[in-house]
Amino acid sequence: DEETARDAEEAAWEAGANDRAAAQVREERDAKLANCDWMASSDVTMSDEWRTYRAALRDVPAQSGFPNSVTWPTEPS
Repeated sequence: DEETARDAEEAAWEAGANDRAAAQVREERDAKLANCDWMASSDVTMSDEWRTYRAALRDVPAQSGFPNSVTWPTEPS
């Protein structure tokens, strides 16, 4: 019985791996967005490059390889 219970726990942990990876990627994405939130202030004129970058960050979960293969957009200079 202990072995069966342990196998069930391991299977549940493995099944949740994708969810944990997705949460981690979203955390990183959210941090990248937060770092440039000041660009979205009403008193700042945001360039098209920054708009594109922020949109690409928001679209990260829609990438085909998400969450295991993510292509991060390049932050404008």
